[in-house]
Amino acid sequence: MLQLHSVAGRSIFAGLIVFFVLFLLFPIYWMIVTSLKPEPEIFVRQPTLWPLVPTLGNFARVLTGTNLPLFLKNSLITAGGSAVLTTLLATLAAYGFAKFSFALRRPLMLLMISAQMFPFAVLLISLYPMLKSAGMLDSRFGLVVSYIVFALPTGVYMLYTFFARIPSDLIEAARIDGAGEVAILLRIVLPLSLPGLVAVAVYAFMWAWNDLFYALTIMTSNELRTVGPGLLLEFFGEMQQDWGGAMAASLLASLPVVLAFAFLQRFFVEGLTAGAVKA
Repeated sequence: MLQLHSVAGRSIFAGLIVFFVLFLLFPIYWMIVTSLKPEPEIFVRQPTLWPLVPTLGNFARVLTGTNLPLFLKNSLITAGGSAVLTTLLATLAAYGFAKFSFALRRPLMLLMISAQMFPFAVLLISLYPMLKSAGMLDSRFGLVVSYIVFALPTGVYMLYTFFARIPSDLIEAARIDGAGEVAILLRIVLPLSLPGLVAVAVYAFMWAWNDLFYALTIMTSNELRTVGPGLLLEFFGEMQQDWGGAMAASLLASLPVVLAFAFLQRFFVEGLTAGAVKA
């Protein structure tokens, strides 16, 4: 057996790490390189690994000559709305499941979490006619509702774990002192569960921001399109293949999520770790 502390073992292990790092990061590198290439360098028989004549023209063009700013605004509205509403509803549901006793509490929670077993398309098959009957197709609010349907079960489970770890004696002491349930939730429970709240908000935001399938199906007006379907329909079609513009727009569209995750990474990882531990 090959030992890791041997020279051969360390060499093979280091080689595997380098291979997987290159495998994961090369698409990002290629996206950056393509965004800096002029069109003649992109459509060649043998592409180069770096731009021979670097240019920022693709970035300037997508910011001033396309609907990318509009798509970014729509994504911020829908993803931000999804994050806020998902966190709010998950907080109320998880607090009820964790700190109140009522009939069918455990079956109801398991039923909610079981929604994660269904593929996105299956949920959309039942969700689409409901949105249509409610008149919420081709609307930002309808898209936000569809995102909540997917993100809420995970959010409830993550916050349930946080709330279940808060001592019930602390809550009972607050009740004896005359504090209401809303005051207990706002002044005691939520401050102690900040990592979980941030994790749920970041999870809901990232899923909504990266979505293509739901947004492409529910939204039909170009002025309401989000980043995913907007980039697909703006830069690719039967008569155009604007790879330079698409790569530049993809980099700009990735910045909000990357920055949000960079600043909130500690809370997000802590929230996911706590949610993976059985209460």
